Amino acid sequence: MTVRIEDREPGIRMLLLDRPASRNAIDMSVVRGLHEGLASAAGGVVILSSTAPASFSSGADLGLSDDERKAVSDGLYDLYMLMRSTPRPIIAAASGHAVGGGAQLLIASDLRIAGPDLAIRFMGPGHGLAVGAWGLPSLVGRGRAIDLCLSMRPVGAEEALSIGLVDRVAADPLDEATAYARHILSLDSEAVAAVKRISDVPDPNRALSLEMEHNAGWDGAAAPRE
Repeated sequence: MTVRIEDREPGIRMLLLDRPASRNAIDMSVVRGLHEGLASAAGGVVILSSTAPASFSSGADLGLSDDERKAVSDGLYDLYMLMRSTPRPIIAAASGHAVGGGAQLLIASDLRIAGPDLAIRFMGPGHGLAVGAWGLPSLVGRGRAIDLCLSMRPVGAEEALSIGLVDRVAADPLDEATAYARHILSLDSEAVAAVKRISDVPDPNRALSLEMEHNAGWDGAAAPRE
């Protein structure tokens, strides 16, 4: 088992990368485990993390053959698309290394909570690849996105927070993610799905129209007091 799938609380599914000996390097078993765990989630919130705080994911397994690495890359891009398209909010809770494909798992998540020792690195151009250019501009802006892709330098947790690459830094990111997931579960699930869907639309005018359409049927009722 390279991905632990745990439903610890109603409505919260944990997907935990579990290859600690290889710093959670990604092979096809990891890709399949993440895809199956996300696709079979009954609803609610998904938390993506690891069983080894020292490393979120060191990227594609370098011990694979060329054909295997290509299959992993193709499978990961299918997974990123699923992560972006599912109505379920995905919270990444990451510590240690997040490199290459692991870094892309972070930016494909809807919310990112970092441990103080998180180091994010996009290494694609060193291998003739474009890695992260699809998702970074919406988080950090075009100039910073190009810099992170081309410099391939590690970005620590505090810098990542300051530029918008992560949303929070917490001593225990998994505990913080679980608390946030509980809050999300207290909200209207259709509104939560709408926020995710609308926020992913790049055209502000189209996003405004979608939000107006979603809210047009509101009856004006006040939310219940907590």
